[in-house]
Amino acid sequence: MLVNPTRQPALLPIPGQQVVRPMFKSMGIAASGISAQRQRMEIIAQNIANADVTRGADGQPYKRRDVVLEAATSQNALFNPGNPAAQAMGSSSTRNGGVFGSPAFDVPATEDGPRAIEVPVLGAQGGVNGPLGGEYGVRVAGIAEDQGAGRLVYEPGHPDANEAGYVRYPDVDTTQELVKLMDAKRIYEANAAVFTTAKSMLRAALDI
Repeated sequence: MLVNPTRQPALLPIPGQQVVRPMFKSMGIAASGISAQRQRMEIIAQNIANADVTRGADGQPYKRRDVVLEAATSQNALFNPGNPAAQAMGSSSTRNGGVFGSPAFDVPATEDGPRAIEVPVLGAQGGVNGPLGGEYGVRVAGIAEDQGAGRLVYEPGHPDANEAGYVRYPDVDTTQELVKLMDAKRIYEANAAVFTTAKSMLRAALDI
């Protein structure tokens, strides 16, 4: 007789089901914050590096840039298996049966043969086998350019000086950029701490 009881461990994937385990979801949200702050730091570094650039490829002074962030949704969250972008990056369970590349598999029971495994999924209102909740982290919506004219500095000998001897510099305040850099660093570290904590909890759950 084939023994095939239904068990519900909290960490293993459901074969063929496009869902994110609760603990992996926490890590995905934190990872989205890490990615967003990394891009913020890259743009801030670009602004500081080009603070004195008076002539770009278009012949105009450098335009200060800002990262525009928005709350991610089920349609654009990279760790949501239903998002086509996530599928393209390989995080969909349709390709290998699990989240983060974890393949779906059967657990051998006894000499009677393998037995199927079902994994509970927490819904938005709690319970198991419900839909995903509405928490999908953050995403970069785009990069905005400052449309300000920039500051004028009197430098008659500068190659880019106008007829009056003034040079148009980018509207980049390095002090403000450094403040934003510190803010991005702190948020990055906070998201990294969340990710590390979720990973530790996941590891502890495996020891239960």
